[in-house]
Amino acid sequence: MSMSSGSKSGEVKLNSEINVTPLCDVMLVLLIIVMLIAPLLQAGILVTLPEAANTIERTDNDNDTVVHVDVDGRFYVDKILVANGERDLLTAIQTALAKKFERLVLIKADEGAPYSEIMVVFDQMQRAGIENIALITERNDGGPQPAGE
Repeated sequence: MSMSSGSKSGEVKLNSEINVTPLCDVMLVLLIIVMLIAPLLQAGILVTLPEAANTIERTDNDNDTVVHVDVDGRFYVDKILVANGERDLLTAIQTALAKKFERLVLIKADEGAPYSEIMVVFDQMQRAGIENIALITERNDGGPQPAGE
């Protein structure tokens, strides 16, 4: 609050306007913090997805069971590394599906991942009786096609 002087009757008048400068400073600092932290929160398994022309848009959902296969052939179920690879993959998938309502498994495999490792995922899911499987790809925007196609 500020006071104004110079009134003739000797009264003190109060200025009841809010000083918004500190408010703007705090809001800008909070905005910068959110802008720096937000990309870190979405960090997951780094995979370069293959491109496909025939894709359907689907939003990411925390209720989905996602199996990642990275370029080194390591398996992740719901962003958790499967410690013993192929031996514990089936157990990890079944544990993740037991916690969820929908029995759909999404596979996000790196385009450089060994084909045999992706087939291991399919084999393990077939053994578990999982029939609803989706492959996640990037949408091909009609750019240049790879050689040989």
